[in-house]
Amino acid sequence: MSRKWIQNPNRCADEYLDGIEDFIEFARRHNPGATRIRCPCRRCNNTLWETIENVGFHLVRNGMIETYSIWNLYGEQVDHASSSNAPRVDNVEPIMDLNDEVMGIIQDVFPFASANINHEGEDDVPTPIDSAEFEQYEKLLKNANEELYPGCESFSVLTAIVELMHGKIKYRMSNLCFDYFLGGFQENASDEQLFAERP
Repeated sequence: MSRKWIQNPNRCADEYLDGIEDFIEFARRHNPGATRIRCPCRRCNNTLWETIENVGFHLVRNGMIETYSIWNLYGEQVDHASSSNAPRVDNVEPIMDLNDEVMGIIQDVFPFASANINHEGEDDVPTPIDSAEFEQYEKLLKNANEELYPGCESFSVLTAIVELMHGKIKYRMSNLCFDYFLGGFQENASDEQLFAERP
């Protein structure tokens, strides 16, 4: 599927509008049941989640990020083994959910967690681990596996924290403003455990 339409400056052109329809169809096909997806318009820059209908409007009004020709956030993957200079799209699979992404980050930050693999020619001597670092790892792992509230499968405690911090940074909220909103949520939360301070 050609993605040249992304660079078309005329967002009323049939080519551009057909391209948007192809993108929306692709997003629906690879994210079945999703009501919101990341918006790849120039303004949202794949950081804001919008309804699929709003994404279409944004793409007409703001245009798509011109360099976003491989839709990896919507399930598309690049075959890096290709000998061609042009990237080839291959193996389209559903995207990871946010919880999987956060678990990947934890493993990147704490490489000792997956360091039990014995590579050929290496000794089986375990790498010494700092106890404070291990406690940090255990705390993050616990928060990554704990549901935000009973029955919530889409957010763990850690993914909720990550999303809140992302919004705080993206919209340049001061600590005072952020604390104010969290305090309001805490006062009005129906589940007392939701915003309880955690050790």
